[in-house]
Amino acid sequence: MTIAARWAEVKARVEAACERAGRAASEVTIVAVSKTHPASAVREAAAAGATDFGENYVQELVEKRPACGDVRWHYIGRLQRNKARFVAGQVALIHAVDTLELAQELAKRAAGTLQPVLISVNVAGEATKGGVTPDTAPALARAIAAVPGIRLDGLMTMPPPADDPDASRPAFLALAALRARLSDDLGQPLPVLSMGMSGDFEVAITCGATHVRVGTAIFGTRGTVST
Repeated sequence: MTIAARWAEVKARVEAACERAGRAASEVTIVAVSKTHPASAVREAAAAGATDFGENYVQELVEKRPACGDVRWHYIGRLQRNKARFVAGQVALIHAVDTLELAQELAKRAAGTLQPVLISVNVAGEATKGGVTPDTAPALARAIAAVPGIRLDGLMTMPPPADDPDASRPAFLALAALRARLSDDLGQPLPVLSMGMSGDFEVAITCGATHVRVGTAIFGTRGTVST
């Protein structure tokens, strides 16, 4: 299948999942995860209708941005503080902030712009993944919400890999419940729930996802890179 055909299929699946959940399709943003794929693949997906693209690696983001035209970029990988200057003020949303120090560095490097971020929550407590625990998320949320130049928009998570998409449901529901508690605690809306990938985005939509991060289902498979 071409990238355009895969995009159309994913878009149709998102729309169908929204209909089953009683939600408008406009409530869900498909972030096409273009990591390890060339700029030409991004341009092909954009021509088919994709508007939002996600990168995991700073080097790839820096290389692709000038070559891909007018699209919205999301940074979805773990970000080191010493690379914050390459991302702050350059993307629509940073999905995986898990320390106050990183948020402060992003604010410092945002050059006077307001940088939207999400807190990465390790709902399942996996030792191999970053993110804060649900218990420590409230304190971090309060601290980040007070940083000038940063706008806390919500939460993201990545459940453990599983063959059954429905196995991700408990993690998605837990994140949605945490978002509601934090919103009440902060006294401000947290409109974004970034959860769900190629294997489970339909389940994520039924649990309230506003952003789904879909890579393989749009671009197919490709070798990894390291930066």
